[in-house]
Amino acid sequence: MIPQLSAHEARVIGSLIEKQVTTPEQYPLSLNALVLACNQKSNRDPVVDFSEQAVQGLIDALIRRHLVLEKSGFGSRVPKYQQRLCNTEFSALQFTPQQRAILCELLLRGPQTPGELRTRASRMAEFTDVSQVEAELEQLAGHAAGPLVVRLAREPGRRDSRYAHLFSGEVHGPEPAIAAAAPDAEPHAAPPGTAQRLAALETQVSELRAELASLKQTLERS
Repeated sequence: MIPQLSAHEARVIGSLIEKQVTTPEQYPLSLNALVLACNQKSNRDPVVDFSEQAVQGLIDALIRRHLVLEKSGFGSRVPKYQQRLCNTEFSALQFTPQQRAILCELLLRGPQTPGELRTRASRMAEFTDVSQVEAELEQLAGHAAGPLVVRLAREPGRRDSRYAHLFSGEVHGPEPAIAAAAPDAEPHAAPPGTAQRLAALETQVSELRAELASLKQTLERS
């Protein structure tokens, strides 16, 4: 079964995967380092401004689902965190370096074309050309655990179709290219600002969870 992630959980997991590959000497990440990674202005879309409290709430939720592991180094009192989604001894999902890099970019930036993925994912894995990216995407779309990416219908003004990851469920926006249109179906779109409102609500929920956990700890100690 493919783990399902909220948009904010996808940012946390994507940031952990990225730093695991690009800065292994600094991995696992402390809470502060993970907040900086999530809020990074480069290689992110959209750019976010998570608080430490919000990220801690997301981490706690992912730990409960066994998608993140708290692991501190010898002699270190600072908790550090590593992802368990893929390519670890605890993970059912094992990818090639190219597939992992592609998924990481999709988690961090959202839907992208094979050409964009080749340019952006090359910092984490080597790609000979765009056709290799397309081949890896096809492998991910037909993964044994279930489709992990989907090709979206080509948008007006774009030469190539974009691909999106499926760790956050069905992709909203342009219909998947492989999906057949329902007879006489009327086009529909999400109301303006829906994505922003949902993102704000997710942040509020994460912060409330963190506050509740802190309150429980205080009550248990008293």
